[in-house]
Amino acid sequence: MIKKLELNQTKIIIGERSINEIDKEIKKINYSKIFILVDENTHQYCLPKLIINSELLKEADIIEIESGESQKTLDTSFQLWEVLAEYKADRNILIINLGGGVISDMGGFIASIYKRGVKFINIPTTLLSQIDASIGGKTGIDLGSLKNMLGTFTNPELIIIDPDFLDTLDKRNIYSGFGEIIKHALIYDKKYWNKIKLIDLNNISEIKATILNSVNIKVEIVQKDPKEEGLRKILNFGHTIGHSLESIFLNSSKDFLYHGEAIVAGIICELYLSMIKLNFKEEEASDIIKFIKPNFKLNKIKKSNYDLLIDFMQNDKKNTNDNIAFSLLNDIGNCSFNIFCSQDEIIQSFDYYNKIIK
Repeated sequence: MIKKLELNQTKIIIGERSINEIDKEIKKINYSKIFILVDENTHQYCLPKLIINSELLKEADIIEIESGESQKTLDTSFQLWEVLAEYKADRNILIINLGGGVISDMGGFIASIYKRGVKFINIPTTLLSQIDASIGGKTGIDLGSLKNMLGTFTNPELIIIDPDFLDTLDKRNIYSGFGEIIKHALIYDKKYWNKIKLIDLNNISEIKATILNSVNIKVEIVQKDPKEEGLRKILNFGHTIGHSLESIFLNSSKDFLYHGEAIVAGIICELYLSMIKLNFKEEEASDIIKFIKPNFKLNKIKKSNYDLLIDFMQNDKKNTNDNIAFSLLNDIGNCSFNIFCSQDEIIQSFDYYNKIIK
């Protein structure tokens, strides 16, 4: 069954075989030429699924970048802009971002800047991008090891979320995406949490069945606060510490963390902060951790990295006057934002996390 939503004038189409809608939707857009941005994985596994369902895309120009967060840089962006310029791409081109969070973040950024903005479509192919990264108009690239420091709020023309693409993913990618589903439930919907904590993460059908619920949560929040001036900040639960952990392990072949893995580690730390700052119940925290521990890669946080992690956090976009801001839980389904924590409290959360994961 295909479901259609709208968010800030962006149409969102969700459902198995929703990719079959692509030509019908593209015909509604005034464009001069189509470019499809892929990485080597989506080029091999996802592009054929897209092209076989579309006559209009058979003549599109394909632009491929290497996969991974390490490509989400200004250097890669310059290369892509140069490619578009070499193709004599005008202001009426259409860019289709076919891939995970890196592709949608960077592809949207490329489109929003090139010739002061060109139209783009997101077709997310990972669980994480389908339920979170492709939705809401945030585009961006990293500045060195600092996550998403450069970016815009620019809405795509269309988002097509086809769960069939998840069949191309390995287990670790699926689990990583589920980290964001956990976040959605914890910040917004206790009934949803009680449902997802019973899911068998090895059953892809059960995971696909959660997509619409998570998308609805993201859409409802962003609809109320498009530019992250208030309520939308709750979507950062787990991310203040999670992004810092992701940055620390970005270039480590042994300890590298996918985004969702870093976020669930951040969730454990920020559950501790929720307990000491907002009296979040310890038994609720234990229930959440009981679900997370057996299902996710959880790296120990070395004491030698504590100061560096806090340095990363001090560059977080949500901070005010050098105070490190968090979104923390009052209860499951009830999240507060702009909660400021001291460095000592943050260090205590690292110690709590290391004790928990033993």
